[in-house]
Amino acid sequence: MTLPIDPTALDGEDIGEKRATLEMDHDEAVEHVREAFTDAGFGVATEFSASDMLNEKIGADRDHYYVLGACNPNMADRALDASDNRIGALFPCNVVVWQEDPGRQTVYHVSIMKVARLAGMAPDDDEWEDIVSDTGEFVDEAWANLDTA
Repeated sequence: MTLPIDPTALDGEDIGEKRATLEMDHDEAVEHVREAFTDAGFGVATEFSASDMLNEKIGADRDHYYVLGACNPNMADRALDASDNRIGALFPCNVVVWQEDPGRQTVYHVSIMKVARLAGMAPDDDEWEDIVSDTGEFVDEAWANLDTA
């Protein structure tokens, strides 16, 4: 299968990639990230420990790995309208926290709004660019809160 885009030509900015390191234990980091995103206007629609599930179901022996499904309802509503409802297949906007070492966690996020546009699920027009920009501002605020929350 030939991909419609060359993934090797993309950089982190193209997909809205963000990464941070938190020097704290895993449970504390998950709570810190939850608060940072909530304070920035997101709700946490869903969350689960992928490591617990995989360890239980298939004996994966994974270190701590947690998924927070963040959602800003106003942005989600705008995005659904502008994408003819297709963006919902990528909801919610996931933020993951994984343990690099005890006391050291990585926080990771990509923009589903940018990914949807690259994948052809959303239009490449001014309205979508506004949604990408507005959503990015909320994420930037949440990221800033990681240092202050």
